[in-house]
Amino acid sequence: MKPLVSILIAAYNAEPWIAQTLDSALAQTWTNLEIIVVDDGSTDGSLAIAQRYESQQVKVVTQLNQGASAARNAAYQICTGDYIQYLDADDLLAVDKIEQQVTLLQNFPEMLATCEWGRFHADPTAARFIPQKLWQDLSPVDFLVTAWEGHLMMHPAAWLIPRSVAEKAGLWNEALSLNDDGEYFTRVVLASQGTKFCWGAKSYYRSGNAASLSASKSHAAWKSAFQALESGTSNLLARENSDRTRHTCATLFQRFIYEVYPEVPDLRSQAARYVQQFNGSDLPPSGSPLFQKLTQIMGWKLAKRLQNLAYRYGYPRLITSRY
Repeated sequence: MKPLVSILIAAYNAEPWIAQTLDSALAQTWTNLEIIVVDDGSTDGSLAIAQRYESQQVKVVTQLNQGASAARNAAYQICTGDYIQYLDADDLLAVDKIEQQVTLLQNFPEMLATCEWGRFHADPTAARFIPQKLWQDLSPVDFLVTAWEGHLMMHPAAWLIPRSVAEKAGLWNEALSLNDDGEYFTRVVLASQGTKFCWGAKSYYRSGNAASLSASKSHAAWKSAFQALESGTSNLLARENSDRTRHTCATLFQRFIYEVYPEVPDLRSQAARYVQQFNGSDLPPSGSPLFQKLTQIMGWKLAKRLQNLAYRYGYPRLITSRY
């Protein structure tokens, strides 16, 4: 019998997108699927839309608002699949994404499948699939070093996880909000034997949603992101404590300092101590050509303050940053 794949969708106020997301899940050429939607206390029409899809294949659960990680954990604890596919309620899967990845993993039972992914705003046909260094087979440590040194990622929908690996990794950390996925997938990668990249399989990552969790920049959100870095670096160093992994950890915290400045001075101070503990970082601040010129003239801190003013007053193209 073909392996069962569980598609797990955490939804919160996703009314504009959830139907399209569910359509992409139901359109999969791999038909041995269960789809579980956990509505996390939405105040819009998300739950009603999801309930219209309920069937023998689609189960919809609702709970009081507890956060994305809690909703994903609730879905995982219900599911019975041999493979786990997380899918945010505004992202999409190509029709053969799961079939290609399941086929690839049949001979690699303790490895993870990743895939090509592209960003889009409203029209998924506009997504651009731009190869990056993570688009290859990698060992667990090599994957994390490559991702963190290069500021690269795989968004949740790009992965397909064997249940045995998910069990070893443990549940999502419900104390986290911002970068909860980065913390979770770090544990998943380290629980696996590595990643297999599946050329031709595609997922679509919706960007530009102002209400998304990744757009949150409160102190609580930055604290969550910092705690995710602490957890991730600790887990990496427990696997391999070497010059290269310590450099990678220092780079991660240095990038955090650049990104949050001038906010959260308490977290920046803690991050600076980690950078020093890991023997320093040679990571320069990155940004547009104008940002780089201003950095040379006045230093990166003043340049960053000007950048923040540009964003605040509606001129984001003047000094854009790629932290």
